Amino acid sequence: MTRHIKNISWSLSIALLAVAGGLLLQGCRGAEEAPAPEAEAAGGAVKAAFIYVSPVGDAGWTLAHDNARQVIDALPYVETAYTEAVPEGAEAERTINQYVRDGYNLIFTTSFGYMDPTINVASSSPDVTFMHCSGFKTADNVGTYFGRMYQPRYLTGIIAGKMSESNVIGYVAAHPIPEVIRGINAFALGVQSVNPEAKVHVVWTQTWYDPAKEREAAESLLDIGADIIAQHQDTPAPQQAAEKRGHYSFGYNSDMSSFAPAAHLTAPIWNWDVVYEAVVEQVHNGTWASSQYWGGLAEGVVGLAPYSELVPQDVRDLVEAKKAEIVAGTWDVFTGPINNQDGESWVADGEVMADGDMLGMTVLVEGVVGTTPG
Repeated sequence: MTRHIKNISWSLSIALLAVAGGLLLQGCRGAEEAPAPEAEAAGGAVKAAFIYVSPVGDAGWTLAHDNARQVIDALPYVETAYTEAVPEGAEAERTINQYVRDGYNLIFTTSFGYMDPTINVASSSPDVTFMHCSGFKTADNVGTYFGRMYQPRYLTGIIAGKMSESNVIGYVAAHPIPEVIRGINAFALGVQSVNPEAKVHVVWTQTWYDPAKEREAAESLLDIGADIIAQHQDTPAPQQAAEKRGHYSFGYNSDMSSFAPAAHLTAPIWNWDVVYEAVVEQVHNGTWASSQYWGGLAEGVVGLAPYSELVPQDVRDLVEAKKAEIVAGTWDVFTGPINNQDGESWVADGEVMADGDMLGMTVLVEGVVGTTPG
């Protein structure tokens, strides 16, 4: 179906748009062959709108969502639209309301800070289906969806722990919410599993998308001896800072290897089409019901970007063995014994942390250097 685009932001530089645009065309995962039109006749048309917190050209979080949007846009019964770079708060609520007025019957709000605006609009729009990414509030017409990104985070921690020579590993973090804290902890646990001497040093930017701040944060970590940089940010800026200094890095959200090929090891990535295809089919068939989806490596909603040639084969083998345990369900990341940052027991030996505790995580684990602001 024809893609409809609204309110495109031109704040991103032309150079980054050009490169990221190329990635978008190359990186979109192909949809399965659509059923014949007569097979779809029983269902209703789906007009799906997407609200993005950063520009599509961020090469990360929003690009990953938009790649998946393009997959469902190719389905014969789906029409999509999106608005990018929408601030969390009142403007988000206005944007969501506008899509309701424009007749969209499925609205995906793709950032944690859109949670209350989504709930507010949904309360007066009972005939519209809403899906909020990474939140915890639901209603009869509001579901939530997210992925167990902590699983591939742990795997990248194994790589970092094996490949660091300085035992100083940097992590550029966005906002101090459970999602980000959970990722830091999983990464640090992966590091500690293979290199107990290594420490993960965290610097917070307090932004999802700000290439300059992200780069500065990475540089401050490199200045204290970090030889590997990980990130929970939307752009390749931290990786580019690492490459400039001759050190390694991990991307996030999507495969960012083309932006820092001499530094990029791999990246924990999102495959949102796994969720989006299922949701639009349910809305189309009239079978959608509010739920809270949290899939992981086994479901394919999260994964790892291809390994760089920089990652030794023995390290890859170690990662793949642990990944197989997670996919099989025989082990998961937050299985005790785990100590908190002060060295006190947090998860007892053999205990597996409950999903609710993981989703509300505010404590940092042993091996992390830094505090959570606020």
